[in-house]
Amino acid sequence: MASPEHDLAPLDPVLDKDGVRLTVDDAIATVTLTNPAKRNAQSPALWRALAEAGRLLPGTVRVVLLRAEGKSFSAGLDRQAFTPEGFDGEPSFLDLARGGDDELDATIAEYQEAFTWWRRRDVVTVAAVQGHAIGAGFQLALACDLRVVADDVQFAMRETSLGLVPDLTGTHPLVGLVGYARALEICATGRFVTAEEAVSCGLANIAVPREQLDAAAGDLASAILAAPRDAVIETKALLQGAHGRSYEDQRAAERQSQARRLRDLAGLGE
Repeated sequence: MASPEHDLAPLDPVLDKDGVRLTVDDAIATVTLTNPAKRNAQSPALWRALAEAGRLLPGTVRVVLLRAEGKSFSAGLDRQAFTPEGFDGEPSFLDLARGGDDELDATIAEYQEAFTWWRRRDVVTVAAVQGHAIGAGFQLALACDLRVVADDVQFAMRETSLGLVPDLTGTHPLVGLVGYARALEICATGRFVTAEEAVSCGLANIAVPREQLDAAAGDLASAILAAPRDAVIETKALLQGAHGRSYEDQRAAERQSQARRLRDLAGLGE
């Protein structure tokens, strides 16, 4: 199985702009944050590039690895966003605040697109997280299905401390993973969650020494690829819907999903 970082020669990127690089090696795609000098701080341009990466995934891809160059996964939103000038060519946050409700809602919805496609059902997404993953960085890691973390990881949700709320899709998976009470405490205090706690409370699937992070993420990708694609897709859909169903409805969903799988295996699928 090919590793996420090609062993023989670098892969030609499908996308490489605004701090985001996408490479594809058959069934595995790798999305890399590529601005370590700024600790992979995030901006609207980076969010548009992340959304574009999702749109560019070929149909062969089954697993997407999300990783970052440098010591930090992502230090969160670039603080330039909070200046009156904002980013070149972008409305500043102050300008957005002065706009109408519909305009503000549409802008935030556009930003969220960078964080939503990671949960689509035809791929399994794995974040390999090291160092700081703060605010938007934490939410980007939460956007993925699975998280492998280095032993130096530090998650923190700092939006509340800045007078804001987490609005990049992170609240739903956070509550689902750790429960309401701990999610509220993590967000309201803005404290760091370390690797040991992340694994114990369900935020991370596994923690490894920093130098083993990429290999561990690649091993997890290979293990996922060992199962038939349609069975993984069906299982992911079944689990994603579990929280919104009653016990009896989930039983029915299991029966329906299994019936589809049995018909497909018997060559009787539609």
